[in-house]
Amino acid sequence: MDAVMDGGMGLASLVLLLAFAISVLSGLLGIGGGIVMAPALLYLPPLLGVGELDMRQVSGLTITQGLFACLSAATRHDRQGLVHRRLVGWMGGCIGLSALAGSVLSGWTSSEVLMALFAGLALVAAALMVIPISDRDQMQSAHPSEFQLPRALLVAGAVGMLGGMVGQGGSFLLIPLMLHVLKLPTRVVIGSSLGIVFLSSLAGFAGKLATGQVPLLLAAVLVAGALPGAWLGSLLSQRSSPKFLRTALAVVIGLAALRIAADVVARG
Repeated sequence: MDAVMDGGMGLASLVLLLAFAISVLSGLLGIGGGIVMAPALLYLPPLLGVGELDMRQVSGLTITQGLFACLSAATRHDRQGLVHRRLVGWMGGCIGLSALAGSVLSGWTSSEVLMALFAGLALVAAALMVIPISDRDQMQSAHPSEFQLPRALLVAGAVGMLGGMVGQGGSFLLIPLMLHVLKLPTRVVIGSSLGIVFLSSLAGFAGKLATGQVPLLLAAVLVAGALPGAWLGSLLSQRSSPKFLRTALAVVIGLAALRIAADVVARG
């Protein structure tokens, strides 16, 4: 409420535009969007003179955008048979529990070490995205026999643990691992990752909402932009070639890794 009153329509309009644009990216590439949304909400409002949001408000709005963008985009991908529901159920539950454990374990490790590790893994993930994969991309739907459960739980546990330790959702690590370890088609990976990120975001959103960390008026504006943006992104995703999607993901993941590395340098 205070953020809206201070910034007025300018801040609300900016949040609406950011939510729409970043949610298009979420639907297109299967990522939650927090790695882009958080710095945008922190730096753009004061830069444009429309107000300022503190980190608690930013984190509340970021998880709101990820939750509703993933819900909207995953619903459309699911209608096309591109969401592996059994995979989403297992990996979503595992990644949520491991993220909780990671957030607790982070108290014994310096944030600089964790962020440096995360940046290094993100760079590896970006490199994985440009490695050619087999013709399984020609498959157009998800089938229960397409993944091995132990591998899926290992991937979800590792990403959730690391993401929980450094305060990131980790979807840009999840996608390349699902491609190269679980060996699923690109379109199925994108659709299923949206479902996994949605499930893993539910608990975080509920906690922030219950503790008053979500500015409700701005969140409502954000959802109004996120839902159609994610729907449009998912439509574009289904009309894009797998090679284009993997290349775009590699760029986004690489930029995210550089941003995290910059944070490490800035902290000394």
